Amino acid sequence: MPLNLLKKYNERLDISAMNVPEREKSLKGVFNRDITNNPAFIFRAKQIKPTPADGQDSMERLFTHLTTTITDKATKKREFDIKRSERLHWIKFHIEERKKDSILIFSVKEPDGTRTYIYDIPEKYVIVLEPMRDLRKKEYALLTAYYEEGKDNERSKIMRKYSRRLPEVL
Repeated sequence: MPLNLLKKYNERLDISAMNVPEREKSLKGVFNRDITNNPAFIFRAKQIKPTPADGQDSMERLFTHLTTTITDKATKKREFDIKRSERLHWIKFHIEERKKDSILIFSVKEPDGTRTYIYDIPEKYVIVLEPMRDLRKKEYALLTAYYEEGKDNERSKIMRKYSRRLPEVL
């Protein structure tokens, strides 16, 4: 379990053989180190925070988004996602922009607001940020991060978004 705190990009966390409480503890340790207890969790001079949640702890909600996926769109039921979870420690690495080659960083105007994407092409890993609506605040909301599955990268959702990118990253 503590060995997961030593994992680096692009290694994956060792969680598949853990029972649910062990897995939760290990993932929370990585999440707390990289996000919750990290005052330098900043992307391009803007502080990153979880999306505000009504009646729910924002950090807990963010943790859920980073380690589960929706399995039933009608009920919005979420279940554990091994591919998201084993890459949890990649978020901090990409936010700090340690890898410059083969990474796309762009913003797109979406129907529900502007989103900023960090896309690791060879690893097919996506991080989604939302600039806070109040532009006076220099903050982003971290919405989610996930492994993009699919056969052909050129036809992927993220590459279609990239083709509609704004001239500058917001």
